[in-house]
Amino acid sequence: MDQKQEEKAVEENDHVRDQTGSKWYVVHVKTGYESKAKQALDQRVDSLGVDDKIFDIVIPTRENVVVKKGKKTIIKEKVFPGYILVKMVMDDDTWLVVKTTEGITGFVGAGVKPTPISEKEVEAIMKFVQQEQPKFKTKFSIGEAVKIKDGPFADFLGTIDGIDEEKGKVKVLVSIFDRETPVELDFLQVAKL
Repeated sequence: MDQKQEEKAVEENDHVRDQTGSKWYVVHVKTGYESKAKQALDQRVDSLGVDDKIFDIVIPTRENVVVKKGKKTIIKEKVFPGYILVKMVMDDDTWLVVKTTEGITGFVGAGVKPTPISEKEVEAIMKFVQQEQPKFKTKFSIGEAVKIKDGPFADFLGTIDGIDEEKGKVKVLVSIFDRETPVELDFLQVAKL
């Protein structure tokens, strides 16, 4: 290991040691401005030299599958809109840095004093954020007779012609004017007979 690598390792160990006494705090920000508030706080932490007291800023987001116009897209959805998590050592200086950052409206807590959240709560949030989105499960099978429960074809009877588990949709053949017409419906719009 050369001298630069040793210095970097020592710096990293010092940085880890410095985090003792730090806690996670929930910070209220303007809804929709979470990313801008995080960026502004990151810049202030660097420029004011308090990176030895403010360690981590997190916007809890989760990937969500959304179906728009028949296409599946993955979007990042904020778990707590209007809030970010900050890991820091709370003192007058760090409180002022966070509180006076553009886009931040204040800390969550009782009265004037911010209340930290427990490591257990932070772990639960991070675990929730990292969970995979559940896939649609179906109990339907092709050729099965169903009744439509909702929508313009409510109370019509039909036969399942196709199943798309990723989108949560079924294609049902409905008899309209003595003709079999395929209709795409959500799983929740149909029931087995």
